[in-house]
Amino acid sequence: MATTSETPGSSFRLSMLLYDTRYRSLTIQVIFMFLMTIGFWWLVDNTLVNLAQKGKDIGFDFLGARAGYDINQRLVDYTNDSTHARAWIVGLLNTLILAVCACVSATVLGVIAGVLRLSKNWIVSKLMSIYVEIFRNVPLLLWIIVIFAVLTEITPAPNAFRGENATSSMLLFDTVAVTNRGTYLPGPLFERSLGDFDLGIVSVSTNYLVLLLVIIGSVMGYRALQRNATAVQEATGDRPVTWWKSALIIVAPMLIALIAMGFHLEYPELKGFNFTGGSYLRNSFIAMWLALTLYTGAFIAENVRAGILAISKGQSEAAFALGLRPNRTMNLVILPQALRVIIPPLISQYLNITKNTSLAIAVGYMDLRATLGGITLNQTGRELECMLLMMMTYLIISLIISGVMNIYNNSVKLKER
Repeated sequence: MATTSETPGSSFRLSMLLYDTRYRSLTIQVIFMFLMTIGFWWLVDNTLVNLAQKGKDIGFDFLGARAGYDINQRLVDYTNDSTHARAWIVGLLNTLILAVCACVSATVLGVIAGVLRLSKNWIVSKLMSIYVEIFRNVPLLLWIIVIFAVLTEITPAPNAFRGENATSSMLLFDTVAVTNRGTYLPGPLFERSLGDFDLGIVSVSTNYLVLLLVIIGSVMGYRALQRNATAVQEATGDRPVTWWKSALIIVAPMLIALIAMGFHLEYPELKGFNFTGGSYLRNSFIAMWLALTLYTGAFIAENVRAGILAISKGQSEAAFALGLRPNRTMNLVILPQALRVIIPPLISQYLNITKNTSLAIAVGYMDLRATLGGITLNQTGRELECMLLMMMTYLIISLIISGVMNIYNNSVKLKER
């Protein structure tokens, strides 16, 4: 098909929408948008007609009705008298805490495994290769079930810790108990509580909010100290000693805040047929956390290895010629440049972790899929509404993760001078 590009002074004709390269792309986009709108309208109309024929309508009033079921693990107050909307929030928080924990641990494991795969030590590199090949080539669901089975079948029951003839004992100076019901850990308590901060949907402890602000302030102070040290190094050629200042900035504010609020630990104790006190992690949560960490960590390890291999060997040789040790070369020269290759696929792995939390229903962990997309859906019969809410929730979470990681990617990418 012949194409033309009219001179700026020529008059506009309708044929130019197809044959003029200045307008053709816009014409195609408008036509495509028009067809997409018609298709979407047809889909919605067809859905409404079919629902009307079955005597159903689309509504979200069920979110205000009584849920009538219990959730075995929750971060906020909830009873079976709470609403389905409250159950949705509890499931969402369970999904988020699992996703955050898995993202952090999988990143740490993946970076370590990826670096060690390139080790000159044959045994270390082969062991990491075996780990990567085993975990990334077996479906995640199988790892979840296997780890959950190990935790429930091999670990002892709580009554095995009782009496003089106990067959099991607590770990870490009798502060941690690993049982077939879950793991009991020391829990944080404050003698001087600052109360709760009501956000409407959930209440947040002011003590933890203060600690979060202290952590943010310490991180900002640490980064300011490092920027100042870098500026001095660029000006004089000598980098000042900052390790004790960094330790003071990070540790001192947190320690002062904890002492001021009377922080102490509550240890689990065996009373009756179970442990009480402290913090409790269900085996379902631990199984999901470990499975997501080991499975996704194998993929992240490959991303890290690919990022490191993308850097020219001349970079390492130049660093060694300047007298930098291998670990300093990796931290200061190789990894900062490899981040531009590592971060884009790392975003996809974080999104996969978030979406793969929906497999928690296989081991009874009450996440978003088990609450809103499980019990609530079955009780109310609102399949379409529950699915739409779940899709919207996962979409928003994924967009937030992508946005935050893209901002970080832009902050660490190489900048030309």
